[in-house]
Amino acid sequence: MDLELADKRVFVSGSTQGIGYAAAEACLVEGASVVVNGRGEHRVMDAVARLRATVPGADVAGIAADLADPLQTQSLLDSLGEVDVLINNVGLFDVARFADIADEAWSRYFEVNVMSSVRLSRRLLEPMLEKGWGRVIFIGTESAVDVPADMIHYGATKAAALALSNGLAKLTRGTGVTVNTVLGGPTYSDGVAATVERIASAHSMSAEELKSGLVRSSSLLQRFIEPAEIASLVAYLASPRSSATNGAALRADGGVLPTIV
Repeated sequence: MDLELADKRVFVSGSTQGIGYAAAEACLVEGASVVVNGRGEHRVMDAVARLRATVPGADVAGIAADLADPLQTQSLLDSLGEVDVLINNVGLFDVARFADIADEAWSRYFEVNVMSSVRLSRRLLEPMLEKGWGRVIFIGTESAVDVPADMIHYGATKAAALALSNGLAKLTRGTGVTVNTVLGGPTYSDGVAATVERIASAHSMSAEELKSGLVRSSSLLQRFIEPAEIASLVAYLASPRSSATNGAALRADGGVLPTIV
């Protein structure tokens, strides 16, 4: 299927690795021009180089900025200009006891997982509405619906981002703009891999052993999801082909959630 992305400009926040990188690659394969983002200039340029090597002729650029910082976000937006597709992907996650999560950590999670999307959407959505076409996609998680006891700060902030997406969709009524969230399941992204390796090392076991033991019993896939599998749905939602899908929370969770969302 031709996703008709050849004339579209896409920005993906937090896209030097993991789902964001896979989403950038999927859009490039479909012919879109893509701007990737990360906190460090070196990592951004490395991601751009890898994407150009993977997708010959790719129209890809990068902008370094910490999107938890309002000033850096403003500078990025000034450099970026208008886009056709905004993919709000940047996010923090970690496993921690609720009692051990200080106010500063809560604030950091809220700034990254919620306010980054607020600031980007506030600037980039309006031009989409004015021209009558655009896509805003939130990379969410099933943890926003079924909040894990050991990741309450993560689940709570991603639930707030899900609510933000739902509210923004209501601003698009009668236009060709859509706002949707992808509820990803347990995905073996670079960040998850690093966490698995850290925990495995602390317990004197192999990462593969721990990885297989972490697959949830409720999962219908009975394995971790690959970032590219999430990215396929993201690319579709970014395209004109998804015109009838708006205000939705689409599951790519491998069947982890036991209820219909």
